[in-house]
Amino acid sequence: MRKFRPGGHQKPFFPEETAVRILIAEDDQVLADGLLRALRAAGYAVDQVASGVEADAALASHEFDMLILDLGLPRMSGLEVLRRMRARGSTVPVLILTAADSLEQRVKGLDFGADDYMAKPFALQELEARVRALTRRGLGSASALIRHGPLTFDATGRVAYFEDRMIELSARELSLLEVLLQRAGRLVSKDQLVERLCEWGEEVSTNAIEVYIHRLRKKIEHGPVRIATVRGLGYCLEKIPA
Repeated sequence: MRKFRPGGHQKPFFPEETAVRILIAEDDQVLADGLLRALRAAGYAVDQVASGVEADAALASHEFDMLILDLGLPRMSGLEVLRRMRARGSTVPVLILTAADSLEQRVKGLDFGADDYMAKPFALQELEARVRALTRRGLGSASALIRHGPLTFDATGRVAYFEDRMIELSARELSLLEVLLQRAGRLVSKDQLVERLCEWGEEVSTNAIEVYIHRLRKKIEHGPVRIATVRGLGYCLEKIPA
């Protein structure tokens, strides 16, 4: 059961979870709230912190697929947060946000290991496009489509197909399928599933994961694919030998 509370800037849990988790480090609460609403509406699991110290602690102790980082954070600069996370060996994609006139900071951010930057103010639609591109790159795919045998998951449209037929899945089932497809052929533990699918403040037990897996199995196990259970360890999406 996961319940992490890094500080006083948590946002309430929204039910549209996804396997892609994003951390926003931004102290402008109006801007942060706008980003949270937009990215959650797009299907991402998003957490937010408002200081560099909180960002550094969250990145050191939890797994994210992307960081949106304001360079002008209080208590620890965004550049220092970036330097420390890269020093720990993290390869998480980073999109830095800077003031329009801060060319020197943008250059330093890229030199410190940022993957992209946007100058404020920016168009939300462009930010969402850059988020899609960076998360795909971070997950090792230039395409929004993830395939395993007859199963296909469209990460942009958030729909799944078996061969050419769309599968009716809930948001939670889509999230589980995305994680399993990203790690097809490899073991995924229950604790890893809880960590990947939940935002701060939400409590989900490993028993609940078993229920969601059972429902997903009934909808996708057709033909040569199955979700195998490794008792006491976790699950694996695998192809059934012909």
